[in-house]
Amino acid sequence: MGAPFRHHLTTSCPASTLTPQPSIFCLVRRPFRLARALFGTAVLALLAAGGLWAFRFELRAWQYRDTIEPAAVRYGVPPRLIAAVIWQETHFHHAAVGRAGELGLMQVRPVIGQEWAKKEGLARFSRADLIDPETNILVGAWCLRRATDRWADRRDPLPIVLAEYNAGHAQAFRWERTASTNGTSLAAAITYPSTQQYVADVLLHYRTFGRPWLRLGNSGRERE
Repeated sequence: MGAPFRHHLTTSCPASTLTPQPSIFCLVRRPFRLARALFGTAVLALLAAGGLWAFRFELRAWQYRDTIEPAAVRYGVPPRLIAAVIWQETHFHHAAVGRAGELGLMQVRPVIGQEWAKKEGLARFSRADLIDPETNILVGAWCLRRATDRWADRRDPLPIVLAEYNAGHAQAFRWERTASTNGTSLAAAITYPSTQQYVADVLLHYRTFGRPWLRLGNSGRERE
């Protein structure tokens, strides 16, 4: 009597068309393998995109490093502070125009540009010069340096410096005097909600440069 018949289930796909037709297991497994490969690729792509998105502030600052660093050295302002102001003002859109006529990366008013040009001894200066990134960043850095010198006797001058950059010297002086008189923080003394948020957001980006995970859920004015 011959050996009993045994049916072996084929669990691997045939290597060529000369072998028997693939089993039902092979037919089912192929789409799952493809789906798993596509899913893995999609996950990697999302992780890469998420990393770029998280570091977009740092990446933009790096793209402008050759313009930011000379201005920072010239006026003694931290490069990452200049970058943080630019990010808050325009997200590095060099041709941006503000509602009150502010121009360029750091949203400089033409009258401030004229003051800078006079201080630097420049005979020719026009409003259009502020669209140039190099000139705009020089003027913005000069403004930050001037405000820093005005408030140099404060223990932590940076918040009032940023308040002045955003709302002007007169308003910053009034808020600082109110805070000193009432014994409150500057943030509590600022009466413009937009300036309160401005100062908070610039400080956040300045202090977390290179560590974007610390900004997650903290910035109230993240814009694309």
